[in-house]
Amino acid sequence: MQHFRISFAVTFICLGLAFWWGYDHHPDHSVQTAFKMLMIAAILAVMEVSLSFDNAVVNASVLKHWDHFWRTLFLTVGMLVAVFGMRLVFPLAIVAFTTDMSMIESGQMALNDPKQYSELLLSHHSEVAAFGGMFLMLVFLSFIFDAEKDIHWLHWIEEKLAVLGKVDAVSVFVALTALLLSLSLVSEGETLKVLLAGVWGIVVFLGVNVLSGFLEEEEHDPAIGEMVKRGSVGGFLYLEVLDASFSFDGVIGAFAITNDVVIIMLGLTIGAMFVRSMTIYLVEKGTLDEFIFLEHGAHYAIGALAVIMLLSMKFHVPELVTGLIGIAFIGWSVLSSIRHSKKEAA
Repeated sequence: MQHFRISFAVTFICLGLAFWWGYDHHPDHSVQTAFKMLMIAAILAVMEVSLSFDNAVVNASVLKHWDHFWRTLFLTVGMLVAVFGMRLVFPLAIVAFTTDMSMIESGQMALNDPKQYSELLLSHHSEVAAFGGMFLMLVFLSFIFDAEKDIHWLHWIEEKLAVLGKVDAVSVFVALTALLLSLSLVSEGETLKVLLAGVWGIVVFLGVNVLSGFLEEEEHDPAIGEMVKRGSVGGFLYLEVLDASFSFDGVIGAFAITNDVVIIMLGLTIGAMFVRSMTIYLVEKGTLDEFIFLEHGAHYAIGALAVIMLLSMKFHVPELVTGLIGIAFIGWSVLSSIRHSKKEAA
């Protein structure tokens, strides 16, 4: 439980703030409304954890190779970016950018006219889904097409796909094909915006990998190469963008539950803190080494989330379904890992 102490403390504080906000900033000033806001914040926290558990597994698979400095940097500075940047500043920035308002005006609208604010934010859901969907799809495809991967969970498909990984740019080809097919889900007036957003998702993924590859050139500077093995700027940026992509569906989905941006911020902050605690737990306990297929399950969940984000440009997919799909893949991979361990022991 020591790994979750800070998360429980943050939960207590955020739920207390949600209760106070519901009582003090709503017209009726009733305890009933305050409890309602507290419950909504709790629901949002559970939703965020269910949607982001696979994120914690992938984060842990990267962080386990890093030294103490880079781990600490990601779990402190990185958390501030994830909580305040993606769950508060980013939605405000979308509304400000698309309406020619300043960030201050966007924030004032979020507080004073949350209904109009949520409508403006949701009106750009397709672009956000295309960007996040493409980034997450490349995360999944890069894992599944990895020709050097020697551990396969679903042998009947992974071994064949790994062979395709020897073909240059196969991941980008599949991602671009999916993006072009998804354009049929949006109206003609949105096609160019969605296409550009998806291309930017691919560019950001490739850009982060180019930076990582540049830093990994040990022959040019052995010191930099050693730094990359233990952690790097490229790896830090990769996890930050990955966190951002995971947070898109949580932020957008939250507005289906409430328009109150403060309650959304408090609820998602609780969820983000528990994801951080789960990441630390998985790294320090060596859970990924014990459950060898857990990382596979998380990546399949990421692939499913990428497809769902693209489909959400036309169809409403309940957040409960999204969360359950991720949990199902991870649960299945854990059971497979346990059976594999027993078979090896026998």
